[in-house]
Amino acid sequence: MAREKFSGPSDCHVRPAGRGDHGAVLDLITSFYRQEGFATATDVLAAHLTTLIVADNARVAVAIAEHRCAGFGITTTSFGLEQGLVAELEDLYVHPDLRHRGIASALIEDSARWAREWGCGELELVVADHGHGVGALLEFYRRRGFADGGRRLVSRRL
Repeated sequence: MAREKFSGPSDCHVRPAGRGDHGAVLDLITSFYRQEGFATATDVLAAHLTTLIVADNARVAVAIAEHRCAGFGITTTSFGLEQGLVAELEDLYVHPDLRHRGIASALIEDSARWAREWGCGELELVVADHGHGVGALLEFYRRRGFADGGRRLVSRRL
């Protein structure tokens, strides 16, 4: 994987997460989930993260800046009748102290590159209506090539 570099006060690169990154990524995930008001228990997040880090059809990417894990992106694939193989950027988070440096954009581009390598024709993401700053977030993604496809995600607990 090529290193992603961008301007800012420090050098940064994006790479696949390994088992040794689990703790740092989990810390960012729990901060992210607390900030957004998601209620998933930390032990559940930890177990799911372990599975995703080693899964062939998922990518957990970390952005390293200032000698620490600055952010992460989690992308998975699914296959459907209409679209075939599709990737979903399920989670994207950058530590608040390191935002506005291009880290999120580098993680998005990493996700898109990985999805293309897998043969995906599309990269999707879900923006939760109850999240903070939804309007700004939608604009952020629009500027990076995402468009509202008019679909609505509905789910049923099993």
